[in-house]
Amino acid sequence: MKRLALPLSLLGTLSTAFAATPILDTGDTAFMLVAAALVFLMTPGLAFFYGGLTRGKSVLNTMMMSFIALGVGGVSWVLAGYSLAFGEGGNALIGSLKNVGFAGLAGELSGSIPAYVFAIFQAMFAIITLALISGAVVDRMKFGAFVLFIALWSLLIYSPLAHWVWSADGWLFKEGALDFAGGTVIHISAGVAALVAALMLGPRMASVKRTAVPHSVPFVLLGAGLLWFGWFGFNAGSALGANQTAALAFVTTSVATASAMLVWLAWESVRDQKPTAVGAATSMVVGLVAITPACGFVSPLSALLIGALGATASFWAVQLKHRFQTDDALDVFACHGVAGIVGAILTGVFAQSAYNEAGSGVLDGNWAQLWVQATGVLATIAFVGLGSFLLLKLVGALTGGLRLGAHQEMTGIDISAHQEQGYSDDEGPLGAPVLLGGD
Repeated sequence: MKRLALPLSLLGTLSTAFAATPILDTGDTAFMLVAAALVFLMTPGLAFFYGGLTRGKSVLNTMMMSFIALGVGGVSWVLAGYSLAFGEGGNALIGSLKNVGFAGLAGELSGSIPAYVFAIFQAMFAIITLALISGAVVDRMKFGAFVLFIALWSLLIYSPLAHWVWSADGWLFKEGALDFAGGTVIHISAGVAALVAALMLGPRMASVKRTAVPHSVPFVLLGAGLLWFGWFGFNAGSALGANQTAALAFVTTSVATASAMLVWLAWESVRDQKPTAVGAATSMVVGLVAITPACGFVSPLSALLIGALGATASFWAVQLKHRFQTDDALDVFACHGVAGIVGAILTGVFAQSAYNEAGSGVLDGNWAQLWVQATGVLATIAFVGLGSFLLLKLVGALTGGLRLGAHQEMTGIDISAHQEQGYSDDEGPLGAPVLLGGD
């Protein structure tokens, strides 16, 4: 019974795990509906965050890649994604087809909440994972190719990985991997997929890259704020009820993010002699990513350290990226992949049974948990890396190539992809000249 206390691995299995008949809790249900709505808000928030970081000529396309994820992810999750991830009767690698089209969920409970509520909460996770990938390929990937890629990726990469980690049948779940709200399933997977996509597309044209400064820093700050707000639903909601674990996850999420911001700005001040607004916004996201796998297992003081270490690792990953040819335009791997890896490993260090009986790490003398966490990280990197490479090859063959033509890249993707412009000129919102920016 101890292992069943792990959130997000309950996945509708509670109805058979307990001898007593599950009882609907309206308080938990209301809490989870709000949490699902908060996680939904994160994807439009990400659109503002990414949109502000790009040049004005590509702002609509950048934001559309997040918004299209709402459509693609929402449909694919209902049709088959949920069943492949959480369908009962599957094996160690994939769920069954029992719940295709959300079949069999009507009137059922997942613990104390309706199965429909759990399913739609999980849909929001799947959606934002798809949107996160887009940050690596802005300004150069065909919109149609991106849409086809995330449709296939959601079913063939995301759903199996979610099954591995969060389903009671999954092999990483059985190994004891701890991932409270998606460090491996969401952030490492999105970061690795983004890195692979950036490598396969190649760098932006030199002239485009030189002008690719954040065209709207206020958009970036707005997006980061919405992400932080929505992330409380993301992490606290992963307790699947209004309970002590949800309260802990809420607190550690806030603490780690605040810590990450201060540490990142300190590094900026040491290196560049000035803290930046873009740095503040970026560090918020990094802190949120780092604490996600650990938030329901660790103390607030441990969360401070996780936020600080995650920020330090991601900050220097961003600085070092310029030494490589990889053009991960919006630093998806450095911020989500690296912080996700750090958070996943540190979960194995700081998890304590005093805070959640389902998690026990090095602080409790359980050194074996480090190996389990490392296994989960390595398996995620290998599976997502290879799978993303193969899917991108397939999509490229089906769409006549992944990349836009040189003229389209130069003039901006908004007109070529959507026949629309974000602004009448490239000066940014309200026609104000851009004074702040950075690659």
